[in-house]
Amino acid sequence: MIGAAGEGRALPVLLKYVGRIFLTRFIMLLIGLGVVLLALDLMTRAGDVLDGEGATAMSLVRYASLRFPQLLAQLPPFTALLASLMVLAGLSQHSEIIVMKSAGLSSFRIVSPMVAVCGAIALAHFLFNETIVVDANRDLEQWRENDYAVTEKPLPPVATDTWAFDEGTLIRVRAVTRMGTILDRVTLFERDEKGLLSTMVNANFAAYVKGRWTLFDVKTFEVKPHRLIKQAEMIWPTKVPPERFLALSAQPDKMPFTKLWTTIRQLKREGQSVETLVSWLNQKIAGPFSSLLMPLLGAIAGFGVHRAGTLFIRIAAGMAFGFSFFVVDNLLLAMGEFGSLPPFLAAWVSFILFLILGVSVILYTEE
Repeated sequence: MIGAAGEGRALPVLLKYVGRIFLTRFIMLLIGLGVVLLALDLMTRAGDVLDGEGATAMSLVRYASLRFPQLLAQLPPFTALLASLMVLAGLSQHSEIIVMKSAGLSSFRIVSPMVAVCGAIALAHFLFNETIVVDANRDLEQWRENDYAVTEKPLPPVATDTWAFDEGTLIRVRAVTRMGTILDRVTLFERDEKGLLSTMVNANFAAYVKGRWTLFDVKTFEVKPHRLIKQAEMIWPTKVPPERFLALSAQPDKMPFTKLWTTIRQLKREGQSVETLVSWLNQKIAGPFSSLLMPLLGAIAGFGVHRAGTLFIRIAAGMAFGFSFFVVDNLLLAMGEFGSLPPFLAAWVSFILFLILGVSVILYTEE
């Protein structure tokens, strides 16, 4: 009875040990890889940053503070894979897995602390993306568009190249700001009954005030008479609301989940295509939570049949599984963005397939 009680207390200790060393390896790898990638990126971009108007050494510090979150956000699944391989290979090499199995732990039970830690990592990754990375993406892109100039004034909006259609008129807007009520560099392509271009209107900007649009600094080119008309301002009789321009200018990587969800609903009400945005919405969840798969895909490094090959081969197989997931996931996401695959499938099929693969590998090694 005493031996059974001692063994029962030892099992949670072993599981905590696995989870602790996995978390330690993960943090060390994440910080190390992030710093290395940031150093390489600074070596590439330092010249451009310092060429900015009024740039100083603090410009490099600002660039690093905006770029580092972007780099960290790309690393957790890959880092979780490397940490899984390191931990399981180390436990296998020192016969600790054999000891754990002798104590009554199955392969799934041994991996479970790592999966639990990856669940916490995935949640932290999602929150990090939503609270820090989206702002860093927006601020860095805005700064880059202004050639890294140092200024205390608010920077102009980032160009988004938004397109809309209104009763035979094709509308192009280069930037949208102030909740869609200010449009920068507006171009209108008006067509005749045959669908041919009849008039092209260029405006420096457009403003929505008291329920109507006004174009400013307008140049109108009439195709048939080859006539150019210049006006300081002109009423724009379009029925397109500011909300549509704001929704159409959405940049998913610079928007938090809730705002992207609202934008998708707005575009659906307007009858616009939302496949690309829905793919991004799903990927905002599927991307961080792909870390959950990595202990399963790396399990072959610790539970592989020893007579089937060396430890090095099993580690290589685990890395092959992990990198195959990243390749397939990116391919399916691209297909979803281009409308070749339903958004939900584009984001989650790779997760489901490799989850089945990981579970199958562990079941095979249990035999």
